[in-house]
Amino acid sequence: MNSAHAAAPELQANLHWLNADPQRIEAHRGRVLALVFWNAASAYCHTLLEELQRLQARYPVGLSMLGIHQPKFDAELDGRVVLKVANRLGLSFPVANDPGWTTWQHYGINAWPSVALVDTRGRLRDVFTGDDQASRLEASVQRLIDEVGGAVQQAGPARRLGAEPRLPLAFPSGLAVGENHLYVADTGHHRILECTHSGRVLREFGTGHGDLVDGAPEDAAFRSPRGLCLVRESLYVADTGNHALRRIRLLDGVVETLLGNGRAGAPREGVGQAAELPLNQPWALAGTLERLYLAMAGSNQVWEYELGQSRLKLCAGSGELGIADGPSRSAMFAQPAALALVQQTLYVADAASSAVRSIQLSQGQVQTLVGQGLYEFGEQDGQRREARLQYPLAIALDPASPVLWIADGYNGCLRRLRLGGGDVSTHPLPQALEQPAALAAGPGSLWIANSGAHEVLRYDLGNGKLSRLPIGE
Repeated sequence: MNSAHAAAPELQANLHWLNADPQRIEAHRGRVLALVFWNAASAYCHTLLEELQRLQARYPVGLSMLGIHQPKFDAELDGRVVLKVANRLGLSFPVANDPGWTTWQHYGINAWPSVALVDTRGRLRDVFTGDDQASRLEASVQRLIDEVGGAVQQAGPARRLGAEPRLPLAFPSGLAVGENHLYVADTGHHRILECTHSGRVLREFGTGHGDLVDGAPEDAAFRSPRGLCLVRESLYVADTGNHALRRIRLLDGVVETLLGNGRAGAPREGVGQAAELPLNQPWALAGTLERLYLAMAGSNQVWEYELGQSRLKLCAGSGELGIADGPSRSAMFAQPAALALVQQTLYVADAASSAVRSIQLSQGQVQTLVGQGLYEFGEQDGQRREARLQYPLAIALDPASPVLWIADGYNGCLRRLRLGGGDVSTHPLPQALEQPAALAAGPGSLWIANSGAHEVLRYDLGNGKLSRLPIGE
C-alpha cells in the first residue's frame, strides 16, 4: 500500500448478512479490522478461518473480524446454505454472503482465502492471500495495534442471529457400521458415539469440548471429527479439526493419536512420532487390517498409512488443486472428501471438482468416473460423461450389488453410480436431504448422516422406508 494509505472501501448496503445486523467499516473504527474473503466449500478457507479464530482469541479487544463469502457453487447463492457452514465451522463473527462478488472487486481481491487488514483509522493497510498466513497476520495485527500505543476501543455487544437449534446431534459428518454397532462422528459436539443399529447410544468417546487429548473415553477429546473406519476392534477417526488420525481401542475405549499434532501442516512420507507427521484436513478414511487410506482435503491428496510399520506414504495426488488422471502421484485431486475401498480399487468422492474418481492401487493409476472440472457441476443423471454432481461429500458401496451410493451434498440428494461403466441416477427418497455428509452401507440398509438437519437416517433398501434414528433423545 502507498504511504498515504487509502480509506478502506465502505461495505455495500445490499450485502446479505447471515448471522448479524448489517455491518459498516466505519463502525469498527478504533480497532484493527480483518475482512476475511472465503468460500464455504474450500478446505483452504476452513484452515485459515481456524487460525483466525485463534488469532481473535488472542486479541479479543483490539481485533474485529467480518466474513465476506463468495459463492462458487449454485447452492451457495442461498444464504441459508452458507449460514449452515458458518455455524458448522463455529464462526463467531458477522458473515455476509456476496453473490455479486462486489466487495471482492472493491478490495482488489484475486483469490480465496484472503484477508484485508484495516487499521484503527479505517484505512486499508494490507491484503494477505492463502491459507498459511497465521504468523504474518499476527505480526501485522500486532504492528497496527502498536501504532496507536495499544489504545484500541472495545466493541459494544453484538447481536448474534441464526444460531442452530440445540439438539442431541450437531452436524454429524462421519459414519461406520459393524455387525452390531453404528458409530457416529457427532462433529459439532466434538465426540464419537457408539450406537445400536436402531440408534440407542451405548458409549460416548470424548468430553464434547474441542481439544486434542488422548486417554480414557471420558477424558479424551476430539475437534470436529469426521471420517470413521472400523477395522476389527479398532475404530479409526479422521479428527479433522485437529488435523490428526486417532484410534479408539473398542475393547477398553482408550483413545490414541497416531498422526498429527493439532495444527495443519504439509504431510510427508516416513515413520515417526505423531507430532512429527502433520496432516492437513483429513476428511475420510478407508482401510484393511494392514493399511488405512486417508482423504486429505487440505492437500488434495490420498495418503496411505501402514499400521504395522506406522509408516505414512503418498498414495495419489500431486498436491495441486485440479482434476487430472494418469499415474497416481502426478494425478490431480480437488479436496477428496470420501473413500470406498473394493479389493484393489479405491473410489474417491472429489468434492471441489464435483467428481467421483478411482485409484487402481496395484497399477498406480487414477481415472475419473464422473466429473469434468473444477467449475463443472449440476444435477444431471445419465451417462457418466453427461452426468453432473454438486459437491459430493460421501460414497458407500452397496453390499449386494455393483452400485456406488453418493451423498450429493449441495444437491441434497442420494445418487447411484452403477459400476462397470453404468449410468448415474438419482435415487428417489421420501424427503430431501440437507447437506448429507456421510454414508454407511450394511446388509439391506443405508445409513445417511443428514448433517445440515443434525440427524442420522436409516434407509431400508428393501421397502424404501426412510426413518430418523433417535440418537441421544
